[in-house]
Amino acid sequence: MASVETNGILDERQENFKNLNNNCINRYSCDVLRSKEIDDIAKCTDCNREIEDRNLTQRLTDIQKFYHGKNILITGATGFLGKVLVEKLLRCCPGVENLYLLVRPKRGKDIYTRIEEIFDDPVFSRLKEEVPKFRHKVVVVPADCEAAGLGLTLTDRQTLTEKVNIIFHSAATVKFDEHLRAALVTNVEAPLHLLRLARDVKDLKVLMHISTAYSNSHLPLVEERFYPCEESCESLHRIIDKLTDDQINDLLPTILGRWPNTYTFTKALAEKELRAHSGDIPLGIFRPAIVSSTAKEPLKCWLDNMYGPTGVAVGTVTGILRTLQCDELVTADMVPVDMVVNGLMAAALNVHNTYRTSPQTPEPPIFNYVSSVENRITWGDFMKLNMARIDRHPFSNAVWYVSLTLNKNALINQIYIFFLHLIPAALVDGLAVCIGKKPKMLKVYKKVHKFSSVIAYFCTNEIQFCNRRTRELWDGTSDEDKKLFPFSMREVDWLSYFDDYLAGIRRYLFKDGDDTLPGARIKWKRLYYLHQIVRILFLALVIYVCWSVLSSIL
Repeated sequence: MASVETNGILDERQENFKNLNNNCINRYSCDVLRSKEIDDIAKCTDCNREIEDRNLTQRLTDIQKFYHGKNILITGATGFLGKVLVEKLLRCCPGVENLYLLVRPKRGKDIYTRIEEIFDDPVFSRLKEEVPKFRHKVVVVPADCEAAGLGLTLTDRQTLTEKVNIIFHSAATVKFDEHLRAALVTNVEAPLHLLRLARDVKDLKVLMHISTAYSNSHLPLVEERFYPCEESCESLHRIIDKLTDDQINDLLPTILGRWPNTYTFTKALAEKELRAHSGDIPLGIFRPAIVSSTAKEPLKCWLDNMYGPTGVAVGTVTGILRTLQCDELVTADMVPVDMVVNGLMAAALNVHNTYRTSPQTPEPPIFNYVSSVENRITWGDFMKLNMARIDRHPFSNAVWYVSLTLNKNALINQIYIFFLHLIPAALVDGLAVCIGKKPKMLKVYKKVHKFSSVIAYFCTNEIQFCNRRTRELWDGTSDEDKKLFPFSMREVDWLSYFDDYLAGIRRYLFKDGDDTLPGARIKWKRLYYLHQIVRILFLALVIYVCWSVLSSIL
């Protein structure tokens, strides 16, 4: 009986064990199937991603394909041209992997605060609408282009040498009258520091150095080639390291030679040094002329500085600048910054292809990016186009009605300065002292005259440029890229450009909204009538003096 019960229990246990074993096998089979299903889904997802990536690549233009999957290092990203370059890459090159921006702390702000402030600029508003999730592609790297090794940590340097494929060097000081010591460090030594980094980059496609069309402005004709520069960075350091700043200023005319200022001189010296030390680095030199506000993208007539023509326009429309040493027949070689960036990006692809097909390229290609060859305007045209539109876009902070005289003769211009700048400024400051306010007009004119003196050379000397390589670059660009990255200066309509040029200065430089236009126009009319009254009174005074003199003689 016990034996029967025992057998029954054993049979039941065996049956339970069998069921348990089957359940385990089934569960294991389900897990295997589930795992296999997950792997299949993952493989399918990867496959879909590859297909999507392949389809995206097929839809990309030639320039977009070049930047697809690339990591790009940019210096000077916080500057005028640098901002537009960053915006264009992020908005129009969807395949860009990462942008590494070399940024240094400034005015008590760390690099992250500076970048946040930069992305608050209106120039990035379109990017935020079209590509809202762009920030993950921006990598801010603490650095100092003027320091040895670019001031990079070992970790950051290793990351850049392993990741970076394309380098754009935009950082520079653009002050014409910058002290030679500072200009040498920023405009010559910094590019050489970057060149040393580029040598260690494992998969470098191209290094583009942004120079200026005026690096050889002492010559009547500037072609797309290197020109001799007798000085070297090493020899200059041997001289200036032993001198004080005042001694350097005294010796400056001898050092500069035929170059008009430290900006053009150091830019020419940088080209020479880069050519001498580039070796087999795929290097390209891009020389834009006077970089002005945007023509179309991402905002029409956006700008953030008062350099060059913008300073002249601001001084004129506010009534402060009333005379300028300038030949109205000399070319104002302006190039919109968005078209400069498009040309720069296209040139980078061209330089890469040049070195890839001909590794033993004799010297780095140079691109002169100018408007004078295909779409010339003069300084006289520039002033007429602006003055014709000032009534539509008057400035709220104007102090007098517009009245500018262009004098190509320096002596005559000095006479005009005395009567139109210094005497009125002294009268206004004297009145300010009488009513208990702080005088400031003479200080303002001191800055105005300093600005006028440094640009006078470019307003009175005609320079002829050759841009054959740049025109060939445009002719070889596909139709799709011409639409997405337009850079032919032949296509610029100056009449349309200047329709919004002053409006851009009001809106983006002075933060003067369109809602202030009615009040500004009322003020402008009052200034006009006041200007006419003063002219009549002055004319009456001249007639009276002449009549008195003649009466005394007769």
